[in-house]
Amino acid sequence: MVSALGMAAVLGGCGSTGSSDVTLRLVAADYGDSRAHSSEKYWDDLVKDYESTHPDVKVEVSVYSWNDVDRKVKEMVDAGHAPDLAQIGAYADYAAAGKLYPASELLSIRTQANFLSQLSDAGQWKFTQYGIPFAASTRVLFYNKTLFTKAGITPPTTWAELVADAAALKDKGVKYPFALPLGPEEAQAETMQWLLAGGNGGSGYTDDIGTYTIDSATNVSTFTWLKDDLVGKGLTGPVAPGKLNRADAFAAFADGQVGMLNGHPTLIQQAAAKGVKFGTVPMPGRTGKARASMGVTDWMMAFKQNGHRDEIGDFLDFVYSDKNVLDFSRTYGLLPVTSSASNAMSASNEATDKSLRPFLEELPSTELYPVGKTSWAAVSAAVKQNIGQAVAPNGSPNGVLTRLQSTATAADSATAD
Repeated sequence: MVSALGMAAVLGGCGSTGSSDVTLRLVAADYGDSRAHSSEKYWDDLVKDYESTHPDVKVEVSVYSWNDVDRKVKEMVDAGHAPDLAQIGAYADYAAAGKLYPASELLSIRTQANFLSQLSDAGQWKFTQYGIPFAASTRVLFYNKTLFTKAGITPPTTWAELVADAAALKDKGVKYPFALPLGPEEAQAETMQWLLAGGNGGSGYTDDIGTYTIDSATNVSTFTWLKDDLVGKGLTGPVAPGKLNRADAFAAFADGQVGMLNGHPTLIQQAAAKGVKFGTVPMPGRTGKARASMGVTDWMMAFKQNGHRDEIGDFLDFVYSDKNVLDFSRTYGLLPVTSSASNAMSASNEATDKSLRPFLEELPSTELYPVGKTSWAAVSAAVKQNIGQAVAPNGSPNGVLTRLQSTATAADSATAD
């Protein structure tokens, strides 16, 4: 699985050395965009700080690319050598298999209560929290200020305004008036953002009780609008949305070729590095601001196989201190997962914190993928491979969403107890 929050090359382990009574092994994902900026340095510094006051505990951290980390953990678990801790993209399969400690058996009451409620709720499997939020992100609409000025337009607040802006950008020769990445890299994210913006009770992939509603009338209407009013009018650029990946769309925005697109915080640094003048606004809904923003959370989890519950819990209380949460968020342009760190970032005048504020403001109304469902991995994979067909010239939004609903229903049945 490739997370919406991470990217980088495979890196080796980190952590200090020396004899100790207990050794904790943590496998973590890399959020950096280069070896010099890798998560390895973050964990190395954190572990040194922790071990300096806990001489009886050694922590060994192995950092891997998002292309590899989930597979690495699965291989370790399947081989009977689960790590003590894993910081990866999904937890539900391991929770359902009875392999994880509940968060309540690990964390202090203060630490567990400090997580943002919508994130800790998403970490529940069968009403018990196993997934511990580690990093969060929301989406907002990025727009190129220079291109908007040349076209004489202002940021859209409704879908009608979005189409009008995209048409004006097209008239000025902008390559991608609105970049719509529905390619297989991360189509499940772009899709959910539009489903949440659909109005009339658009609910994303599931309803309020967790039943898949992919082919709801509102969702079909949303993709019909995308196909007819945005893609069909030639407003999404030269690459078919089903073949446009998120990384390529972000790169095109940083190159000044995109008028608008949905983006997460990592695009800030990417665009700024290329000198693009950009602004951000909430994602437009059908008739006003979208009901909710799509959020993504990556997860920390603790495996029971090796014991070490007390040591794991003490280490995690340290990991989730305000200092460490804020250091990580500021280094990698992501949002804090705890209330106290979020409040500190909101009140801060640091440049990095101010740049993240639009995303932080979306967090209270964020809706996440249905990660507590063990069927989600299969459904997400199906969306990645098929949703682009819904907006193709000869595509059928109703047909594609109906097939995805069938896939989701079958996957749900197959993973039910």
